[in-house]
This record gives sequence, structure tokens and C-alpha cells, in this order.
Amino acid sequence: MISVEAALQRVLEQVEQLPPEEAPLLETLGQVLAEDVVAHLDVPPLDNAAMDGYAVRAADTTAADEHSPVSLRVIADLAAGYTTDIVVGPGTAIRIMTGAPLPAEADAVVQFEHTDEGRRVNPRLEPARRENVAILVPAKSGLNVRRAGEDIRAGQVVLRRGTALRPAELGVLASLGRSTALVYRRPLVAVLSTGDELVPLGQPLRPGQIYNSNSYAIAAQVRRTGGVPLLLGIARDLPEELIARLHEARRADLLITTGGVSMGDFDVVKNVLASEGEVTFWRVRMKPGKPLAFGRIGPTPHLGLPGNPVSAMVTFEMFARPAILKMMGKGNYRKPSVRATLEQGARNTDGRRVYLRAYVRKVGDDFVASLTGPQGSHIATSMTGANGLAILPEDAAEVRPGERVQVLMLDWPEDENL
Repeated sequence: MISVEAALQRVLEQVEQLPPEEAPLLETLGQVLAEDVVAHLDVPPLDNAAMDGYAVRAADTTAADEHSPVSLRVIADLAAGYTTDIVVGPGTAIRIMTGAPLPAEADAVVQFEHTDEGRRVNPRLEPARRENVAILVPAKSGLNVRRAGEDIRAGQVVLRRGTALRPAELGVLASLGRSTALVYRRPLVAVLSTGDELVPLGQPLRPGQIYNSNSYAIAAQVRRTGGVPLLLGIARDLPEELIARLHEARRADLLITTGGVSMGDFDVVKNVLASEGEVTFWRVRMKPGKPLAFGRIGPTPHLGLPGNPVSAMVTFEMFARPAILKMMGKGNYRKPSVRATLEQGARNTDGRRVYLRAYVRKVGDDFVASLTGPQGSHIATSMTGANGLAILPEDAAEVRPGERVQVLMLDWPEDENL
């Protein structure tokens, strides 16, 4: 057996960052930029109003107050999306909406609430044109004005190559008029389950059979990580059938199989790998997940995950997820982690690193982790209650209730103030 770190290193050495592609903007969420983005325009492009109100010359309002308003003549109305050639001269104002370009000679916007119009129930629904407006407060130059280029300047490098695109980055790209982005391609990940006992969803079970749940859990993890899952179905425990299915996966960037990598008589995946491709390793010092094969089928990297559902999902997080992230151009493969107080004790009986399914919550200033019930690798529901994996190190025989442990976070719960 090799360590988790050594296994991960060998996996990452065998996968490469994928080439870039131009993709529709919304579809690039979660992908990584493959170029620097340089702005070709100012954002905003012109000085504009930050509030609904009146565009004025600040000097005309210096004497204004509640008891002695300054009356200005309203000479125009200006909505967002339009411009005007009318100049704001001394003693005049233009009624203006948020986002509309600031008219010539105006240097401030007095919001409706600081005019006599603001005393109405809903000034925005009043008739647009008024002959005069009373200004109730003095305005300083620049009041409620958004300056051209205040957010982005033409020629500025707005986003750097290697940036992961979140909603905020997509919004910035859209503000530059970009409908596409050059990003590193999402990996196509083939998912294949093996075993005579497996039955496709929707079909009746005979005695001794179970439904093929692993394909869907792993495919969901692929999609959540950012890859594109390709479901290849089920291969029976026959070398010729497995070989045929493995060849279907050659067009994928990564192949993930579940089952067939243990020591049983019918665990054929590792044997087929040895004959059809290559095996780099097939046992890792971890629990759950010791039987884990990694190698290649032709040009395609292959991860052979264990067949037990928890083992498959945990080993995906530890090895497949980092491989997919590297292919997508991401530099950080680590899960966020916290130190937490473990409420229950646990034992380590065979010197492997143990990953315990746990739910982490905040109690005062501390994180507290509770095990999600029985920890057998076949207990799929233990994963549904977990938002983290509490780690019991290889050299620790046990952890007692109340001791501190490292927890890899799978999710940050929305109902907890973490």
C-alpha cells in the first residue's frame, strides 16, 4: 500500500491541463480563464446619475435648506439610456433617472428625497415635467455622480489568466460586452460500474441484485466538480465485456470505474487493466478506499474506485476531484478544512488513515463534529448526513470523545452560521 499523498501525486502527474476553448459566457461558470482580459472601454462609459433626482450645478444650491429652499427651473427630463444636448445653465435643473448620463455643466445630482418632489407619495410616478423644483439641501460637486471609468478603465487588465469564473467575474465580462470567454475545457469523464449484481434503474430486482447507484453518485460528483459525465452503464464481470466498455471510454479525458479492484475471484478490473493498459498502483493506505487502481487505458487516465458506495465517493473526493480540477486549469485542489471537537470516539485498527463521515456545526467559537451513524463503507446514508470527513491519522490508534480532529469539508451548511 502507498500513502494518500503518494497516490495523489502519481494521479496528478498523469493528468494534464486541457486545451482552451471559446465558450458562451453563462456556460463558463466555474471554469478558468485561459487569457488575460483587457478592457476596451471605460465602465461606466460616461459620468452618470447614481440616484433618481435632479442634475444641477452645485454652486446654485449652496444657500438651500428646509426653511429657505432654492428654486430651480426644470428644463428637461432625462431617462437612463438616453443623452441630451441641453446644457444645465445657472438657475436650471434637469430631472434625471439613475444611470442617465450627466448633462453638460451639471456637476451634482440632488435626489428626489431632498427636493419638494420627494414629499409626494411616489415622485417617480408623478408627471415627468415640472416647471420648477425646490432644492432643500446644499449639494457638493460630485454628489450622486458615478464617474466615467470609476469601475474599469480602457486598457486595464480586468481579469487575469487562471482566474476561476464566478458570478461576479461573469458580470464583469458582461459589462465589457463579452458574450464568450476563452477558458480551459471541461473534462469529459466516462463513468462505468462493474459487477454481475448491478441492475439499471427502473428494472425489477432479482434476489442477490442491487441497483446501480454508484454511477449516479459519481456522475453527480463529476458534474459538481466541473466535469462533464459520460455514463457508460454497467459491465458484467467478464473480461471481454469490460474490455469492450473500456474502449468506449477512449474518447474521454478521464475514465472512472467502480468495483472490480479488490482481491475477489471476480474482481476483474485490475487484471484487464494490466493486460489492456497499465496499472500505476492499486492499493492505498486509507479507510474506506484501500482497493483503488490507477493507470491508463490507451491515452486515457483511469481511476478504478472501490465498489462500496461510501468508498467510491470518498476516493473520488481524494483523487478524482483533484485530477478534474487540474484538467480545468485550477491550481488549488485541496478541500477546505477545519479543526473540530469530535463528539464520539473512534478506533483505528489497521494503521490506515480513516475518513469518518461527520456533520460539522459551530458551537460558540468552536467547530464540533458529530459522526453520522454507522461508518461501514456500504452505508450510503452515512454520506447524506455528512458535510465533512473527520480524519483519524495512520499513526493514531484511536480518538477519544472531546478530542480535536482535522475535518475536510464537503459542504458548508446554509443553515449554520459557520
